[in-house]
Amino acid sequence: MIRTLLIANRGEIACRIIRTARRMGIRSVAVFSEADAGSQHVLLADEAHPIGGSRAADSYLRTDRILAAAKASGAEAIHPGYGFLSENADFASGCADAGILFVGPPPAAIRAMGSKAESKRLMELAGVPIVPGYHGEAQDEATLVEAAARIGFPILIKASAGGGGKGMRPVLRAEEFVAQLAGARRESKAAFGDDRVLLERYLQKPRHVEVQVFADSQGNTIHLHTRDCSVQRRHQKVLEEAPAPDLPPALRARLHEAATAAARAVGYVSAGTVEFIVEGDDAFFMEMNTRLQVEHPVTEMVTGLDLVEWQLRVAAGEPLPLPEAPAPHGHSVEVRLYAE
Repeated sequence: MIRTLLIANRGEIACRIIRTARRMGIRSVAVFSEADAGSQHVLLADEAHPIGGSRAADSYLRTDRILAAAKASGAEAIHPGYGFLSENADFASGCADAGILFVGPPPAAIRAMGSKAESKRLMELAGVPIVPGYHGEAQDEATLVEAAARIGFPILIKASAGGGGKGMRPVLRAEEFVAQLAGARRESKAAFGDDRVLLERYLQKPRHVEVQVFADSQGNTIHLHTRDCSVQRRHQKVLEEAPAPDLPPALRARLHEAATAAARAVGYVSAGTVEFIVEGDDAFFMEMNTRLQVEHPVTEMVTGLDLVEWQLRVAAGEPLPLPEAPAPHGHSVEVRLYAE
C-alpha cells in the first residue's frame, strides 16, 4: 500500500483526497501556490510544499516543481485530482519515469481518449455506438463541406481537442456552414492550440447520461451505474443525479455494457467516466473523461463506496475491491454553483 501521497491539486478535491488518505493511514503531502499558502488543503495535509506563483501556469501546471516536491517529501504516488494535470499524459509518463505512481490511467489510455476524433474511431472499432458524423484527418474546407452534406443538417461542429463547449457550433442550414466552421476553428485554436474539428449529426432533444467505470491492472473492469447530467448552462453541467432516472432497463444495460467495452478498448485502469448522448432508445458515445469526475460523490452516495480509496488501492496494484457494482440505494443529486 502507498505510504505517502502527494496531491497535485488544491481546494475541495485536495481536501477530499486528504480525508480518504488519512482514514487509510496514508501520509498526505499538499502543494500550493503563493495565493494558496493559507488554504484549507495546506492546513489539512501532513506536509506542504510551495510550487510557485499565484497563476496556475506558474504552479499547479508546473510538472517539474510538482515532481520535485514529490521527491523531496518521499511521496510514492501522486493523485492529480481533477482539472490541472489530471488528464495530461505527459505528466503521467513523467511520474512513471521518476519512479512515482500516478493515481490514474496509463498515459496511452489518456492519449487515446484525449482526442475526440481518435476516441470515436477507436470506439467504432470496438463496437461502441457513435453519433453519425465525420472524424477524419482531412481538415480542408472542401472535405468538411462535403462531409456535412453527407451527414445532413442540422449538424454540430466540435473541437477535436477540446471540451466544455468551446469550439462547438450547431449549424441548422447548409448556407451557414462555412461561416460557423471558421468561428469554431478560431475558438478551438484560441482555447486548445488546435483548430481541428469533427462533425456530428445534431441531436435536437438529447439527454446527457454518463457511466462511472473502474478497472484494475489485472484486467477487471466494472461499471458503477449511471449519472444524468442533462441540466446544463452554456455547455457546463449544473445538476447531476445518480443513478440516471427514467431509463428503460434494456437501455440502461446497454449503456453499462458499452461503457465497460470502451474502457477495455483502451486498456483502461482506475476511475473513468464514459459519457453518452441519449435520444429516445438510442445511445451514442460522446467522450471519456480519464479522471475522477467533479460529480463522483453522487455515485458514492448511492453505492456506499469511496472511489478515491478504490483509486489508491488500484494504483498500488490491488485488484478491484468488488467483482461487480453493488445495487444502488436511493438517488443522489449534486448542484454546482457558478459565478458569472
